[in-house]
Amino acid sequence: VWMDYYNNERTHQGKMCCGRTPLETLIDGKRTWAEKNLAQI
Repeated sequence: VWMDYYNNERTHQGKMCCGRTPLETLIDGKRTWAEKNLAQI
């Protein structure tokens, strides 16, 4: 229960999260990585 709240509901105050939840940050990062990775091919 706590881990679900921590990753999906609580906004993160970290430098790169910009008020997003850790899960949102992960998903956005994966999308950005995929775009940059495809650009190198």
